[in-house]
Amino acid sequence: DAVSNGRAEVILGRGSFTESFPLFGFELGQYEELFEEKLNLFTELRKEQPVNWAGSTRPALRGQKVYPPTASGSLPTWIAVGGTPQSVVRAAHYGLPLMLAIIGGAPLNFAPFVDLYKRALDQFGQPALPVGVHPPGYIAATDEQAREEMWPHYAQMQERIGRERGWGRMSREQFGAEAGPDGALFVGPPETVAAKIVRVAQGLGLSRFDLKYSLGTLPHEQLMTSIGLYGREVAPAVREQLG
Repeated sequence: DAVSNGRAEVILGRGSFTESFPLFGFELGQYEELFEEKLNLFTELRKEQPVNWAGSTRPALRGQKVYPPTASGSLPTWIAVGGTPQSVVRAAHYGLPLMLAIIGGAPLNFAPFVDLYKRALDQFGQPALPVGVHPPGYIAATDEQAREEMWPHYAQMQERIGRERGWGRMSREQFGAEAGPDGALFVGPPETVAAKIVRVAQGLGLSRFDLKYSLGTLPHEQLMTSIGLYGREVAPAVREQLG
C-alpha cells in the first residue's frame, strides 16, 4: 500500500487449491470454518484499531494493534466468488464488494449471483456496492493470432494443474468455445475483447473488470504486447461505449 501510494487492494476467496491445508496443519473439513473466521478477523484488522477477537482456528487477540497503518485508513477489500452462494451472502454480510472469478462457462450465467448479492445487501442493511469480474484473456492484432498464441500456453497450464486434480485434457474445441462470444476467455483483437467486456459489463451491472493476463509459459514479449493493447485500445473503447 505504501509503495503504490495507496492503490493496493486485496481480493479474498476460499480458494480452489487444497495444498495449503496440510502445509499449515489444518484439515480440509475445516474449509468453511477457516474462511469464515479468517474473514471475520480480517474485517476487524481493516478498521486499523486495537483488535479484540477470539475464534477456534488461531489464538485470540486482546487489544492488539497492527502496524503500520495504511495511508487511507482501510485497505480496499473484495470477496472473490467462483460459484458458491454462501460466499456471495458472506460478502454482503460484511459489506464488501463482490468479485466473480469466471474461469469457465458463459459469464452472463453469473447473473443470479449478482441478483443474490443485491438482495442480500438490502436484507443486511448495506449500501449498494461494486460488482466486478476476473476472467482470463489475451489480446493480439487478430482473432486468429490471439487464439494461436494463447492456446498452447493455456493448454499446458490447464494440463499441469489438471494432472494433480484428475482433470481431463482440454481440447482445442473446448478452448474455441471458451474463447468464443459466450465463453469465459476474453481473447481476440482489441475491438472483439472490448465488445465482449461491454456486453458482460452491461449484462451483470459491473463496476470493475479485471483481466487475468498471466498465462503460464506465455513469452514475456507477447504478454507485454497484450497488456499494451489492453491499456491503449481496449480500456478506452470500453469506457467510451459504456459512457
